[in-house]
Amino acid sequence: MPLTIVQSGEPVLRKPARPLRPNEIRSREIRELVQQMKETMYAAPGVGLAAPQIGQGIQLAVIEDRPEYTKDWMPEQLAERDRKPVPFHVIINPRIKLIGEERLEYLEGCLSLANLMALTPRARRVRVECVDENGEPKIIEASGWYARILQHEIDHLAGTMYVDHMYSRTLMTVENFTRHWKDKSLAEMKKALLGPDSGQETRQIN
Repeated sequence: MPLTIVQSGEPVLRKPARPLRPNEIRSREIRELVQQMKETMYAAPGVGLAAPQIGQGIQLAVIEDRPEYTKDWMPEQLAERDRKPVPFHVIINPRIKLIGEERLEYLEGCLSLANLMALTPRARRVRVECVDENGEPKIIEASGWYARILQHEIDHLAGTMYVDHMYSRTLMTVENFTRHWKDKSLAEMKKALLGPDSGQETRQIN
């Protein structure tokens, strides 16, 4: 049975989550929680879910970008987002490092801010050190959309949400994205929402 995803305004979403201890990571309770979070992520559907989003203030998140989510997309849409399928995995007690200064901008949503999305800059490349659900250390080096997912979920573990990074002028409902912007390029969207000087280049943020 899917868990309830808490919405913006719940205190747990704005508090730094605590690290899990080694004995907790290997516990039956955490194994069961991971399975419940996986089912909840699928039901939403979403590409990631952090424990604070289901009311648990612990440093744990599940991630999967399934091929069926983009099966009807055109190659240019996938290329613009630098998006490829990502298999299911668990990250626990992650530490993230942004690699380089290049930032990519694209629309980002959140299961805890239902029916909203906004243009949000994220680092193109990241390196994450974490442990998995078996307590094994992992190093993840990611780029493009996968890097965006990792940044989004690890933000949740620090009490941060995408609205803290977004360009506020671009906040919109999913319905209005489908109605007005779905078939437009990123450059067209930026020009219309951010002004003619926004340009088509990838923005550098120091």
